[in-house]
Amino acid sequence: MRTKKYVLTEQEMPRQWYNIMADLPNGMEPPLHPGTGQPCGPEDLAPIFPMNLIEQEVSTQRWIDIPEEILDKYAIWRPSPLYRAYNLEKALDTPAKIYFKNEGVSPAGSHKPNTAIAQAYYNKMAGTKKITTETGAGQWGSALSMCCSFFGIECKVFMVKISYNQKPYRRLMMETWGANCTASP
Repeated sequence: MRTKKYVLTEQEMPRQWYNIMADLPNGMEPPLHPGTGQPCGPEDLAPIFPMNLIEQEVSTQRWIDIPEEILDKYAIWRPSPLYRAYNLEKALDTPAKIYFKNEGVSPAGSHKPNTAIAQAYYNKMAGTKKITTETGAGQWGSALSMCCSFFGIECKVFMVKISYNQKPYRRLMMETWGANCTASP
């Protein structure tokens, strides 16, 4: 039987994030200020994001250490399984080896907690007490709600009204993690 699933142990889990900025030959264009249309600087982003997140966003370091507090929470759902897509390789008639990650093993059911955990952690370190966000179908809202609960941050989520009505289980997930979820007008 061919091996189809690969799972790292918690001890093999990466302890650093890879930052693609270090390997882009010309970097990336900075975000534009919505009012002026000019490139944003850290001072423009500071009213919205804590400085530790801004510093990470503009970093050109190839490897960024993952804080122990985040690694501890990641271990709830990571490392996520890696699968070999033999049937897809066959259907494509390719000699390439194709793999995919199953990110649905997180408690929120998607890959979104992988970044939400860092955003909640760095906001907590900066003294943020409450985070407000939006969500469409509820995956981002669920992920951020869960991660805010890990660090004792109040979370308010505005959810697209049609999804709010059609996906009550997502709203219930957010509320279970302590978030206040409101349908967008």
